[in-house]
Amino acid sequence: MALLKIQQLCKRFGGVSVFNGLDMAVEQGEIRCIIGPNGTGKTTLFNMITGRLRPDSGKILFSEQNVVNLKVHEINRLGISRKFQAPSVFEDMTVWNNLMIAGTGHSNARRLFTTRPDAQLQERAEHILASVRLNDQRHTLAGSLSHGQKQWLEIGIVLLNEPQLILLDEPTAGMTLAETAETADLILDIFRDRTAIIIEHDISFVRRLNGRVTVLYRGGVMCEGSFDDVAANEAVRRVYLGEEV
Repeated sequence: MALLKIQQLCKRFGGVSVFNGLDMAVEQGEIRCIIGPNGTGKTTLFNMITGRLRPDSGKILFSEQNVVNLKVHEINRLGISRKFQAPSVFEDMTVWNNLMIAGTGHSNARRLFTTRPDAQLQERAEHILASVRLNDQRHTLAGSLSHGQKQWLEIGIVLLNEPQLILLDEPTAGMTLAETAETADLILDIFRDRTAIIIEHDISFVRRLNGRVTVLYRGGVMCEGSFDDVAANEAVRRVYLGEEV
C-alpha cells in the first residue's frame, strides 16, 4: 500500500514551472531514491511534502490524508520527518545529549541537566547509537565528529521520534568514499522496515541502495524503476550528458 501519493502536483515560481502535474507514489517500507539534474525541483518537492512550501495545485496524500494545507509542525506530528543536507547538530554537546535534547524537545533542553530522561527515551537512544555506528562516540562532543559521523548523528536524531516517513536530502554530501559506502550499508540496515525518500546525486550510492529510483526532469517523472532499468534508459543517459550511471 502506498504511504505517500502525489497527484497532479503543480508549482510555479514566477514564470518558471517547476512541476506540471507530477504523479508519484511511495510504498510502505520502501527506500526510494530521487535523482535528476540540478534545478529539477528535488528540494522543492521535499519542501512541499513537509509544508515549508505550498503547491499551486494537486494533492499530497500521506496515509490517505491530504497534507497540502497543513503547517510544518502538523505534518511532522503526523509522522513525516526530514533531514536537511547540512548537518545541524549541537556541536558543543555530546552525541548522547544531542539525542536526549531531540527526544525531549528543544524547549525542554534545560530540563536535560536537572532531570533524568525517561527510560523509554534512553532505551531508544541506545538502540539508535548502535544503529548509526556511534556507540563508541556517545561521550564525544558532536563538533569533534567527522562530517560523515555528524550526518549519521542527524539521521539518528530523525529516527528518535519514530516517524513513519523519513526524507533525506543528499545524506552523503561531503563524505569520503568510505563514509559514503558505510552510509549506504547503515541505511540498508536501519531502514529495513521503514519508509524513506532520498535525494541523491552520488550515483554509486544510489546503485548500492539498489531500490526503486525516480528521475525528475522538466516538471515531471522522466523515468521510474529499478536502478538497472533507470541506468539502461537512453533518455536518462542523455539528460545526464554522458555521466556514468
